Amino acid sequence: MCLAIPGKLVEILPEQENVGVVDVVGVRRKVQLGLLAEDMPKTGDWVLIHVGFAMSKISESDAAEQMHLLSMLGEKEMAMEEVRGYGLDEHPNHIGTEEPTRADPSRPRSMENG
Repeated sequence: MCLAIPGKLVEILPEQENVGVVDVVGVRRKVQLGLLAEDMPKTGDWVLIHVGFAMSKISESDAAEQMHLLSMLGEKEMAMEEVRGYGLDEHPNHIGTEEPTRADPSRPRSMENG
């Protein structure tokens, strides 16, 4: 399933073109904003994120509804795993202490559920 995850833009990085930092339930990650160049989001705006790219701007109420929908579908943890999985793009000042919930990082993901 492809997940679109809402995040609040908390910082635009001047040293990197079209890159911002979003907060998704306390986890901060860099995202690419270039797909929204015609209507560039500003700090405080909400965006839908997919694989590290801001895909569209949304309202705060739509963001809350999207997270509620992910929870109802049982996909909220998968969404958070995707955010954590942006990996090397981790912002050095991220909030939260969440770590990936993988039982054994040395095992391939395909072996974890089987």
